[in-house]
Amino acid sequence: MTTQKTYKTLSVDINNKVAHIILTRPDALNSMNVDFWHEFPSVIHDINNQSAARAIVISSTGKHFSAGMDLAVFSANTGTDNVELGRKHEQLRRLVLKLQDCFSVLESVRMPVLMAIQGGCIGGAVDMVTAADCRYCTSDAFFSIEETKLGMTADVGTLQRLPKLISIGLVKELAYTGRRMPAAEAKQAGLVNQVFDDHPSMLTAVLAIAEDIASRSPLAVAGCKEMINYARDHSVADSLNYMSVWQSGMFQPQNDMMEIFKAKAQNRAPEFEELTQINPTTIF
Repeated sequence: MTTQKTYKTLSVDINNKVAHIILTRPDALNSMNVDFWHEFPSVIHDINNQSAARAIVISSTGKHFSAGMDLAVFSANTGTDNVELGRKHEQLRRLVLKLQDCFSVLESVRMPVLMAIQGGCIGGAVDMVTAADCRYCTSDAFFSIEETKLGMTADVGTLQRLPKLISIGLVKELAYTGRRMPAAEAKQAGLVNQVFDDHPSMLTAVLAIAEDIASRSPLAVAGCKEMINYARDHSVADSLNYMSVWQSGMFQPQNDMMEIFKAKAQNRAPEFEELTQINPTTIF
């Protein structure tokens, strides 16, 4: 199981059908080193494939949520010094796509992903949190698209996802200038759902929200996530058509809906069957 593995950059705890992933490199400001880029998507895939939880909370340790990509990732020797220029650039493109996939997994997993953010959420960390379903932060949090300060363009998802969350004019200002967006502004702009006074109160509240989600039918919640993300990227007509296709296959009132009615009649919490596990190594 995921919870039995040990990691260099994070920890995983699963309780009450909620998986809590914690970034555990506070001395390095939870920067995203090479190990992180291997471990993070692996953990998310494991939880999804094993149906190990019905909701995921991602939080951090120390003063800051994450300082973004570790500079060591930029300076790592890729072994392309003597590679022909076109092929070298093609390899770089594949690397960028691989990094993008590490955060796109937050959208493709079947369960909602909630972010609990304290202090700085910088550079690559913004790429990560914009791929989540919901974001919550402390009053001292700030968000910064740092890449222009380094002479580069953000390339792992911020510029593609943030315009779907806040106004495009504000996105451009933040991207062009690299200025810090404080928690209050992030709340007003709609980037975060709630702002909390401190880290402990935020975690308590976000985990409670995740447990509330986990108490619902996992199939119904997965359907909500699928439909909302699809609607974000398609027309209303296309989204309604896709909804009809989803509902014709997934809506089985004799199962989860009937269990809810029975539970209410018996004055108990409903018990739902978990989503099926996925074995990525087999087709059948």
